[in-house]
Amino acid sequence: MAELVRSISLFVLAGGAEIGGGYLIWLWLREGRPAWVGVLGALVLIGYGIIPTLQPATFSFGRVYAAYGGIFIVLSLLWGWLVDGKQPDRPSLWGAVIALTGAAVIMYWPRGA
Repeated sequence: MAELVRSISLFVLAGGAEIGGGYLIWLWLREGRPAWVGVLGALVLIGYGIIPTLQPATFSFGRVYAAYGGIFIVLSLLWGWLVDGKQPDRPSLWGAVIALTGAAVIMYWPRGA
C-alpha cells in the first residue's frame, strides 16, 4: 500500500511540475511576464523530467509515461478550474474519469509472473 501511495504521489508531483512549469513559460511568452518567470518555468520542467524516474524500478518507462497521460488529463482540468477559473464541463469530466481508469489499469492492474 505504501508503494501505491508513493507512486500516485509521484504522478501528482510530476503533473504539478509539468503543468506549473508550462504555465510559467506561458505567462512569460504569452502574457509578457519577465524572463525570470520563463527561466523558473524551465527549471520546474527539468524537475518534471526527473520525477518519473523515482517511480518503483518494477515499472518500465513506457508504462509510467502511458499511465501518467491519464493523470495529466485530470490535473490539467483541475489546474484550469482552480487557476484559470474554467470549470470543466460534463464531457470533460467523463473523459477524465475514463483516462484515470485507463491509467490505473495500465499502472496497477496485477500481472502474472
